[in-house]
Amino acid sequence: MGDVHLVTGELIVPPDAPSDLIRAAGGIVMREVTPGRTEIACIYREARGDWTFPKGKLDPGESFEEAAVREVHEETGMHCSIVRFVGTTNYTHRKGRPKIVAYYLMAVDRGEFAPNDEVDELVWLALETVADHLTWDRDQELFAVASAMPELRALAS
Repeated sequence: MGDVHLVTGELIVPPDAPSDLIRAAGGIVMREVTPGRTEIACIYREARGDWTFPKGKLDPGESFEEAAVREVHEETGMHCSIVRFVGTTNYTHRKGRPKIVAYYLMAVDRGEFAPNDEVDELVWLALETVADHLTWDRDQELFAVASAMPELRALAS
């Protein structure tokens, strides 16, 4: 698959992408607890036995940004604003199809978590403990990119 590009805020998947490519989006959700103390939401999915970030597949006609906001709300109960694009993860889905997930750094506007069909638990973690809590290497690598972003570092200083 060719490179994925961010053009004027929207992720563009190249025309040579596999026809069975699963397109998904999600968020690295942050909240400022006190000045200088920011926390990140990590979710636990019992069905998959993993700690990860909220994400899900795009609906037909939906942009990556729209899907990220919708999926984060569906999985966490929180209404969030996109702060900026973080990056993508690419991997083979458990059913053998290629998958790309676009992630956005997001700030909580309002809402409260309640367990649901997809997510069993949500924890808020200090920045320095997030990577160790995540199950997947790809999520740890993505968080390393996010944690270096000025928008997140500014809240943590």
